[in-house]
Amino acid sequence: MKFRGRAWRFGSNIDTDAIIPARYLNVSDPEELARHCMEDENPKFVKEVKQGDIIIADSNFGCGSSREHAPIAIKAKGISCVIARSFARIFYRNAFNMGLPIIESGEAVDGTEDGHELEVDLDRGEIRNEMTGRVFKSSPIPPFMQRIIDDGGLMEHIARRRN
Repeated sequence: MKFRGRAWRFGSNIDTDAIIPARYLNVSDPEELARHCMEDENPKFVKEVKQGDIIIADSNFGCGSSREHAPIAIKAKGISCVIARSFARIFYRNAFNMGLPIIESGEAVDGTEDGHELEVDLDRGEIRNEMTGRVFKSSPIPPFMQRIIDDGGLMEHIARRRN
């Protein structure tokens, strides 16, 4: 699976309240959540992000509460994947459960600026910065977790495997 998009750079400790502010937790519609994704962290993001774009963040992305609203909002916003130095463990699991690919790669974080074009190859565990030509490695996502992503998340994966 490959993705290509513009990098949106964020710092460390981006918590779930920064991803989707608590004032929207009474909303369950993914499209409505997407309209508010990262709005307090970067107002340009809400207005300018395009389908397939990529979030780049430093360490501990998705810390805070265990709300599933955060990966739902990111995915519904059209973000193809999130690359970070590290993820909060509950966000890591929730992201895969919702079908949002996430990748840990400190070297990609260090070698990517806001606005750079990236190509991500999940199968090979490679991230290519199209602006600099540098290729960064990450651990490939295991095949069983890629199937969950391909199926759109854990619930869809289970439903497909039953049929």
